[in-house]
Amino acid sequence: MLLQKQIYEDYKYVMADVGNVYLGARYSYGELLRNEDVPFKIRAIVERYILPQTDSETTLESEFYHMTADSFTYRTYRQLKARVKCTRLAEKRSLFFGGKKRKVYITEIIGLENFVKMSPAQKQAQGILIQEILFDKLAMMVFTV
Repeated sequence: MLLQKQIYEDYKYVMADVGNVYLGARYSYGELLRNEDVPFKIRAIVERYILPQTDSETTLESEFYHMTADSFTYRTYRQLKARVKCTRLAEKRSLFFGGKKRKVYITEIIGLENFVKMSPAQKQAQGILIQEILFDKLAMMVFTV
């Protein structure tokens, strides 16, 4: 049980660089609002625009996994130029062992528009696991709360 809790906590983090803010996908909206490390603007956007549509116990991972292009949440995150960092299982030919195919995990960043085009069934079939959500700082700056 302790190991599972530790793994779960590993995907709850906040990082930033010059152009982006990165949030671990295991955060629930309630946890985001309580975490002082999350930029105020993101907390304000979640409180005003996201929570009236969603439960506070919903995780970012679940929200993005099941998001549809006609939802208000999608339109809000699209304005923030959100992207999804995910891992998926893929087959690659090995350079060794005679070019045999093997399964490997590939990490990639997918734009929100392309990610939402995939249904949850397609995401599950591809073995997609969401690791983090990226927000563009410039888009956050021009977003009016």
